[in-house]
Amino acid sequence: MIKLIILGVVVLLAIMVLAKSVRIVPQARAGIVERFGKYRTTLSAGLNIITPFVDRVRYLIDLREQVVSFPPQPVITEDNLVVSIDTVIYFQVTNAVAATYEIANYIQAIEQLTMTTLRNIIGGTTLEQALTSRDQINTALRGVLDEATGRWGIRVNRVELKGIDPPASIKDSMEKQMRADRDKRA
Repeated sequence: MIKLIILGVVVLLAIMVLAKSVRIVPQARAGIVERFGKYRTTLSAGLNIITPFVDRVRYLIDLREQVVSFPPQPVITEDNLVVSIDTVIYFQVTNAVAATYEIANYIQAIEQLTMTTLRNIIGGTTLEQALTSRDQINTALRGVLDEATGRWGIRVNRVELKGIDPPASIKDSMEKQMRADRDKRA
């Protein structure tokens, strides 16, 4: 009877150790393993074995391309007009360790960096330049963001300006000008 109880305890302990040792990481993710709170290794997709009770998987980082859309932001142009700009960013985590330990919240940091950089770039252009040179603005914005986020283990793949909305008074003037041009041609 005692042997049966001991065998049951040993089997239960073995199952518990096995459950704590085996970690399955989904495809397109990376697991950050810490031993006593210090970084130890990065787990790749698939079946992984860790030291039970000593190691723990802190985070599962998504390695797929992510899309973040930001709400419209007011930006002042060189000709002192306040325009509202919608932005969307496509980025990917390339280094899970850096994304975990170099920055606290990389999505929020990318948003803040995007808004600051966008204000700097648009602040140096007129409304007309901003409306007609989106590709140049996207390229400049992507270059600055990719350089800044590189040390966080993030690559910015694309930046798109979804919309540039001038103030209502400027929109009205532009519509009147377009109507006058159409009437002139007709």
